Amino acid sequence: MRGIMENVNLLDGKLAAFFTLGCKLNFAETATMARQLESHGVRRVRRGERADICIVNTCSVTEVADHKCRQAIHKLVRQNPGAVVVVTGCYAQLRPADVAAIEGVDIVLPQAEKGRVVERLSELMSGRRQEAASAEPLSSRTTPFVPSCSRGERTRYFLKVQDGCDYYCTYCTIPFARGRSRNGSIDSLVAQAREAAEAGGREIVITGVNIGDFGRTTGESFIDLIRALDGVRGIDRYRISSIEPNLLTDEVLQFCAGSRAFMPHFHIPLQSGSDEVLRLMHRRYDTELFYNKIARVRELMPDAFIGVDVIVGTRGETDALFSEAESFISSLPVSQLHVFSYSERPGTAALRIPYAVTPQQKHERSQRLLAVSQRKLHKFYDRYVGTCRPVLLEHSRTPGLCNGFTDNYIRVEYHGPGFDNQLLNLHLDGWNADGTALVASDVMPSSQTHFDR
Repeated sequence: MRGIMENVNLLDGKLAAFFTLGCKLNFAETATMARQLESHGVRRVRRGERADICIVNTCSVTEVADHKCRQAIHKLVRQNPGAVVVVTGCYAQLRPADVAAIEGVDIVLPQAEKGRVVERLSELMSGRRQEAASAEPLSSRTTPFVPSCSRGERTRYFLKVQDGCDYYCTYCTIPFARGRSRNGSIDSLVAQAREAAEAGGREIVITGVNIGDFGRTTGESFIDLIRALDGVRGIDRYRISSIEPNLLTDEVLQFCAGSRAFMPHFHIPLQSGSDEVLRLMHRRYDTELFYNKIARVRELMPDAFIGVDVIVGTRGETDALFSEAESFISSLPVSQLHVFSYSERPGTAALRIPYAVTPQQKHERSQRLLAVSQRKLHKFYDRYVGTCRPVLLEHSRTPGLCNGFTDNYIRVEYHGPGFDNQLLNLHLDGWNADGTALVASDVMPSSQTHFDR
C-alpha cells in the first residue's frame, strides 16, 4: 500500500494538457480522465504554461482523423518538451505500434485501460515500468465497461451509458477499436445522474457508440433506462446523442414526447439515401423504414430538431446511386445533415466492394449535400423567429454575451448579464450578424411560463 501511495503522490502538483478528437463519447472520457488526475493533485495547464503530462484521446473514423491525431501529438510534444505523453482512443487501439513510434510518446493506453490512467502514469514516473505499444483486440470477455459522467467545457454533462458495437458495418472500424457492445447498469447510471444534479448540472447528453443496443450485458433495455433517468430531479434536460433508426422504437418516441425532461431533439444516422448502398454498407434498415421513422418523430414532436448523419463516396456509390440518395435526403423533413466523406479503413469489408469513388467526386457530392443541409437548417430556424422558447444559457468568452440552446436545439445568442447554467424563456428575435444563431431577448423566469411540446 505504501508503494502505491508513493507512486500516486508523484503526480501531485503536475500540470496536464488534454487534446480530444472525435465523438462526444471521447470528450466524456477525456473529462473523466482529467477528473481522475485532478483528484490526485494534477492541475490543467493555463495559457502560457508548459505541461508535465499530455493526454491525447484519438479518433480513427477516417484517414483525415488519423492525420489530425498525428499532428496533435507532434504539436503537444513540440510545445511541451520533456512532458510525459499519453495517447489513447481509437487510433491508439487500432494502430498502437505506429503511435508508439512517434517521437515523444511514452504511453499507448488501450481503450480498456482509460480508467487506469493514474496508475499507468504513476508506474511510469516511478521508473518501475517502461511502456510499450500493447493494445490487444477488444472482446466482450476481456473488455469491461468503463463508466464516465463528466461535465464538458459548457454547462452540460455527458453520461456514457454504453460502449462498443456488434453491427460490423462494412465501412466501419468501431467494433475493432471499441469492442463488443456493453453497458453499465441502470442503477449505476441513475446514481451518476444524481451526482451530476447535486453538482449543479441541469442538462445531460446520453452518449455511447450504439446506445439503442443498451442492455446487452445487464439484461435491461434502453426504454427502461430513459424512464429511470427521467425521474432524476434536478436534471431539467436530457438529449440522446445518436441512435440507430431501427433501434429508435415507437415506445421510446412516445415516452420522449410526453416525458418531463427528454428534449425534442434526435440525432439519427442514415448514412445513405440509396437502398443499394445501404445494403452494401450492411446497414439494418432501408429508406422506407427511415422515412417512416422521421415521419413518426414529426407526428409526435412537430418542433423536434432532427440531425442526420450521411456518408458520401462509399465504395459502390455510382453517380446514379448518389443521385437517388440525394433525392431521398432532400425529401426528408429533417433539420440538419452531418456530411462525411468516405475514407477507406484497413481491414474493413468495404475494401472488397468494386467501384471506388474519386476524391473529386467525393468533394462534389459532399458540397451538394452540405448545401441541402444549409437550406434545411435555415428553414428550421426561420420557423421559430418571433416565438418564445426555453433556453439553457452557458458562458461565453465575449463579455456581455451568453450562448445557449433552446429545448429543440436552436443555437441562441443573448446579450445581457451573465446567466450561466440558467434556464430562461427567451424571445427569438431573428438571425445574428453571421447567420449562425438566433438573437434572443425578453427574459422571464422559466417557472412563469409552461411550454407544451
